[in-house]
Amino acid sequence: MSFRTLFVAVVTLAMTAPAAARDYVSLAGSSTVFPFATIVAEKLGQNPAFKTPVVESGGSSVGKKGVCDGTGTQFIDIGNASSRMKPQELKYCEGNGVFVTEIKVGYDGIVLANSKKAPLLQISRADLGKALTAEVPDASGTKWIPNPYQKWSELNAAYPDIAIRVYGPPTTSGTRASFAELINQKSYCGEDKVAKALSMERGDKKGKKCRAMRTDGAYIEAGEQDNLIVQKLNEDESAFGIFGFSYLDQNSDTVQGAELDGVLPTFEAIGAGEYKASRALYFYVKHAHVGVVPGIAEYMTEWTKHWGDDGILSDAGMIPLSKVERKEMIDRMNDLPVLKEGDLID
Repeated sequence: MSFRTLFVAVVTLAMTAPAAARDYVSLAGSSTVFPFATIVAEKLGQNPAFKTPVVESGGSSVGKKGVCDGTGTQFIDIGNASSRMKPQELKYCEGNGVFVTEIKVGYDGIVLANSKKAPLLQISRADLGKALTAEVPDASGTKWIPNPYQKWSELNAAYPDIAIRVYGPPTTSGTRASFAELINQKSYCGEDKVAKALSMERGDKKGKKCRAMRTDGAYIEAGEQDNLIVQKLNEDESAFGIFGFSYLDQNSDTVQGAELDGVLPTFEAIGAGEYKASRALYFYVKHAHVGVVPGIAEYMTEWTKHWGDDGILSDAGMIPLSKVERKEMIDRMNDLPVLKEGDLID
């Protein structure tokens, strides 16, 4: 008997008793992936041979940690994420003897939105990052200071003369992680000459320290439920909110997305790569549960039925993968290659 066969046999034996208590797929993670994963789960649930998978939210960190916490049906089978697994997160997996495969399912834009009752904001990504990062260079450009900007108009006289007040997700959110990287780090500190030079001086060549968000009230953590942020915007016309494009799409009757560097967040602009504040969506499947918890392989296959250009996931606001990418992901679902640290280096 080979080691792999023995390992699978041991894991299967260890999970047999609890598996009887859970005969459905369990998922958790990103609030952005949540509505898409729920659609797929409900479609699979229409097959009488399988129970409807249980999908929970909680944030990308919850999904990536949850799938890596351990083996056994007390742990989730699949973790959803709107930010890619980091090497240290993968090491946590490996430390717990968990092996996963990474599946990319689509793309999503990150929007800065406000009420349609208020004027549309037109802003550069650099200024948006400058408004929300925790520290900025002082007037002399010689040191970092706590972000002093109180109004949008202090960044540019063309911006609204109102207080900077932005509702957004907490630190467990992949949306927040992606926003902080794309906007604060790369668009502001990576492009602004003074901020870039000061980052180098403090040993932060890539500007990662700029990812820290303000904690003085300009940025307000509003939890993982993006619908609550939409509700806040409808209640407060002077406030803005950060969430995934799909929630803007679902609530386009009441909220609008800011124009970033002259480009509005639309399905077409995100798909064409013209709207730069966008990211990939993933799920991570635990090898040891495949073939033991019923429905995991079928759940993955269900994604492939609905993720096309004219599929129901596209109708719900998810930006489809290219045909080449979809083929690659189908191959991964079939072959289940183990995710390695080297795979995570762009």
